[in-house]
Amino acid sequence: MVEMLRAAVVGVGYLGRFHAQKYAALKDVNLVAVADSNRERAEGVAAECGCAALCDYHELAGKVDLVSVAVNTVYHRDVAGFFLDQGIDVLLEKPITVSLAEADELLAKAKKKKCILQTGHLERFNPAVRAMRARLDYPALIETTRVTTFKNRGVDVSVVLDLMIHDIDLILSMIDAPLKSIAAAGAATITPNTDTASAWFEFTSGAVASLTVSRVSPINERRMRVLQPGGRFDVNFAERSLFSVKSDGMKDGQPLLSTKEERFGSADALFDEICAFVDHVRERSRPEVSGEEGRAALAVAIEVMEKIKAGAVSEAFKKFSSAVS
Repeated sequence: MVEMLRAAVVGVGYLGRFHAQKYAALKDVNLVAVADSNRERAEGVAAECGCAALCDYHELAGKVDLVSVAVNTVYHRDVAGFFLDQGIDVLLEKPITVSLAEADELLAKAKKKKCILQTGHLERFNPAVRAMRARLDYPALIETTRVTTFKNRGVDVSVVLDLMIHDIDLILSMIDAPLKSIAAAGAATITPNTDTASAWFEFTSGAVASLTVSRVSPINERRMRVLQPGGRFDVNFAERSLFSVKSDGMKDGQPLLSTKEERFGSADALFDEICAFVDHVRERSRPEVSGEEGRAALAVAIEVMEKIKAGAVSEAFKKFSSAVS
């Protein structure tokens, strides 16, 4: 008989609520409680999921085996650090922290207590991405577009940490070579933090990646295009679809191309992510998206933000803001 694991979710806003629902659906996991500083919100999610509601996450010490942390990024170090100190395994929403020093602190705590620390880079579990990755050989050019209409969440950090970090993590996991150079530009248009950004990565292998993100777009679009010798892939993250083109040689001087479109509409990436986390907890195995990989994505995101801060576009928007204020 499989041992019943005790779980909790800390921070049950938009995303944390979904975490709670997934744990509640698992037969071999007991969702003990949800915790949120907003009592009404905690009680509402607890009622949905049939568990206790807490306002103080410290009360979970000794009562759970694993926890999802989905609070604002600025609180990641304190909240995740508390549970790691208690020897409790943590699934920590992306980005891992707001600074490398904080990330290193969490990694050290996890190592000391021999805890599982998994970073919540959800797109790794998108079925279209997984299908593509199984066929990748030598990705040479990657283009990503991740733009959304404005929503008043995630605005406590730059759009680079809020949105671009998804694609940074994917690109780092797909290209097996060190980064050689980064160029970036961006601007804060609605919030005090960068709302729109573009970046260009060059790797020592010769591969390049172009990334575009915005949270003030008139449309919602999340796509990735990957070109490699012999073909290309187009991923639509939102629709969970994959379109591929493969070269089958030449005939009469013309290229022979085969195309394929696959849809994975019924898949649930968050459920798969949480199931993977639970499995890692049981097996004491390294997560597919480890804390170290979360730190690596953060390091690149921070460099992108530094490039933006030092860039001409940022300076122009600062002057404009000063002139109209």
